Amino acid sequence: MITVREILARKGPDVVTASPEITVLEAAQLMNARGIGALPVVENGSLVGIFTERDLMRRVVAEGLDPQSTRVRQVMTSELLTATAETSVDECGALMTARRIRHLPVVGPAGLAGIVTIGDLLAFQLAEQAVTIAQLNSYVYDVR
Repeated sequence: MITVREILARKGPDVVTASPEITVLEAAQLMNARGIGALPVVENGSLVGIFTERDLMRRVVAEGLDPQSTRVRQVMTSELLTATAETSVDECGALMTARRIRHLPVVGPAGLAGIVTIGDLLAFQLAEQAVTIAQLNSYVYDVR
């Protein structure tokens, strides 16, 4: 069983986070600068929410809120779905598909351990399939 641990090992330990007290404008600028679609929101070392592009569109833009004065705390998703390093890639994919989310924070004993995206899962699965195809081709052509 392939787990989230393997994806995080490939991605590395860098996770961009935000304080719940920064403004939505600051969060959007940080996301844009880093090329990411979500920010785990951490307060006093604990994961308290996630701020995503969807939150920005639905809870800020669509509601006509001012991004310069609105705090991330006011518009973040606080009912979090999370995974652990031991969660299988298949479980993550099923959860993300069923709940229609693209970013899944990974938590461990020390708090936030990383974040897995639907793109990470797809890239990992494609790489695994390529290995399987190569092995099958090798088997078929070496048997002759």
